[in-house]
Amino acid sequence: MDIKTRILEILKERNTPPLFPDQLMEILDITREERGVFLDILNDMVEDGQLVMTRKKKYALPQTLGLLVGRLQGNARGFAFFIPDAEDEEDVFIPAENLNGAMHNDRVMIRAFRNGRSSARSREGEVYKVLVRANKTVVGTFERDRNFGFVIPDDARISNDIFISKDNMQNAETDYKVVVEILRWPDLRRNPEGRIIEILGHKDEAGTDVLSIIRQYNLPEEFPEEIIKVANKIPQKVSQEDIAKRRDLRSLKTFTMDGADAKDLDDAISIEKVKNGNFKLGVHIADVSHYIFAGSPLDKESLARGTSVYLVDRVVPMLPKELSNGICSLNPGEDRLTISVFMEINRQGKVVNHEIAETVIRSHKRMIYEDVTRILVERDPELMAEYEGFIEELENARELCQILSGRRAKRGSIDFNLAETQIILDDNGKPVDIRPLERGISNRMIEEFMVVCNETIAEHIHWQETPFIYRVHEDPDIEKMLDFNEFIHNFGYHLKGIGEGIHPKVLHNLLKDIKDKPEEGIISAVMLRSLQKAKYSHQNLGHFGLASKNYCHFTAPIRRYPDLMIHRIIKESIHGKLNKKRLKQLEDMLPGMAMHCSNRERVAEEAERDTDDLKKAEFMLDKIGEEFDGIISGVTSFGLYVQLPNTVEGLVRISSIEDDYYNYNEKHYCLIGERTRRIFRLGDSVKVRVVKVDMVMRNIDFLLVEP
Repeated sequence: MDIKTRILEILKERNTPPLFPDQLMEILDITREERGVFLDILNDMVEDGQLVMTRKKKYALPQTLGLLVGRLQGNARGFAFFIPDAEDEEDVFIPAENLNGAMHNDRVMIRAFRNGRSSARSREGEVYKVLVRANKTVVGTFERDRNFGFVIPDDARISNDIFISKDNMQNAETDYKVVVEILRWPDLRRNPEGRIIEILGHKDEAGTDVLSIIRQYNLPEEFPEEIIKVANKIPQKVSQEDIAKRRDLRSLKTFTMDGADAKDLDDAISIEKVKNGNFKLGVHIADVSHYIFAGSPLDKESLARGTSVYLVDRVVPMLPKELSNGICSLNPGEDRLTISVFMEINRQGKVVNHEIAETVIRSHKRMIYEDVTRILVERDPELMAEYEGFIEELENARELCQILSGRRAKRGSIDFNLAETQIILDDNGKPVDIRPLERGISNRMIEEFMVVCNETIAEHIHWQETPFIYRVHEDPDIEKMLDFNEFIHNFGYHLKGIGEGIHPKVLHNLLKDIKDKPEEGIISAVMLRSLQKAKYSHQNLGHFGLASKNYCHFTAPIRRYPDLMIHRIIKESIHGKLNKKRLKQLEDMLPGMAMHCSNRERVAEEAERDTDDLKKAEFMLDKIGEEFDGIISGVTSFGLYVQLPNTVEGLVRISSIEDDYYNYNEKHYCLIGERTRRIFRLGDSVKVRVVKVDMVMRNIDFLLVEP
């Protein structure tokens, strides 16, 4: 046990008061000669928010002094919410006057208190200390005056404009997107101050919009020169020496199946029926860990990125293209190193036997999702001729997909039918079409095979009791489920057996009941918002949404770091390298790694959503005045969100509905007219007119068109 953990354990003991350093030294048998180093450790823990030093120079846990540690989530109107680290603590409302210079996403320590009001915001707080500043640089639009200027942040959650003195303007002009470095943090009476360090281009110039989002989220667009040099030295052909150490599967009929524009092909499959009627499914995943050694510069860069980010017009990759599109991509006709998982699956969809091996494959065909769907659904003769020699495998794959899907459905796995968005851009990055992206049988086949492979790997390691990174989805909060149950009551539905907890089967059955009905989309969306968010964890907490006891991410090491880490653990297990020292090392490092990867995933999702919203707003710019049918997708105290069939969403402000005064009913997600008793509910069909598009805020305003 390290010294920091021992300090925390001493202070966690019941009724332990704040202690002087010398008292802690006595308990821990620290000598006088070690006092200087020990004080440095205590100060580090204070900086990290693990400890608080009182006015009397004593040390205590934050919670002992009524303090909480967590992250701030800002709001455009100046206030913020505190998101605590401790999962059993609720969020805390922080009024603008209590922020004490803290900004959106800062890691802070707060003091919480009751404000005496019986409302949802009865618990308020005040920032006691800023632990880590999140916004060392900010992206925004510059506005110039004669002797000074301001940068208006693109992220509305940073509510302060940033003051720029004449000496720090760097010749930027009004309406140019810039990156500003914060020189002085805000306080109650003063805006933050900064200097411009990069001019991105005029806000209306092609490409500036997405580049601004890349800078806003600090996405590393280019790889450092050191990393590029390392990547360039990696051979692009598999050596005979490497092949000799592996099981040679190059004669096995393997194939990849991806979108037409995919370049990083990290999974291939093989499939056949065996004599007893079972299926033998092989999932072959690129062995990225063969080329990236733990602790190397390339490994550190991959961990820092955590994930590839798929923006609307480009990819910010986790790995350099020499790996992701080159030697690790399972391109047809080329030898590639893989980790293969062979699963024998019976007619009930149960994996009755499995084997994990280091292998080399040579993909026999690169298949395209759309082609495979047209073969299996339409029996397209041209495509069937092109895919000759693989039709039997595709038929087997469809049959196994249906069996696996049926097994998941039987145990209660939740399969949301939410349309993804496909945004089509022209050569200048301008959106020319937006439409829902359909999931065909080919997509579902690969999804099912990857899920069963991930489950098999997670279960394999779980029974070995080896430290691991699991993909977990915790049980939903019972209060949120009760609220959701009340909401669906409006549509005539009810969750059965809800009490202390809920089984995913109950939600699965609800989704089955609403399938293809007008309310399907909206109930699915509210259900999704009522569930916890999936994340990475060193603890095996199960996956509620998949109704799975053991789950991980193993199948995409080119674009997700947890998968790469899992490959290392699997290979160390195969080669008997998981000795006591290595197991202890994994126990120490995996919790922090899981949290980091979850955070990087969240950043990627936010950046991807922002670029989608940006292009959706741009697409609607020339449609002001046009009318569309839509569905109410959100109800708030300030208006109605309406989603169009192409997935574009806009706001009908409550102030624009002039036939009555409307009150917001939070429990039933609706607006009710005081005089007319007219009700606007989630899922209602409405007709709207586009009246305004705000490209800065990426917002679209609608007006209701009366029937």
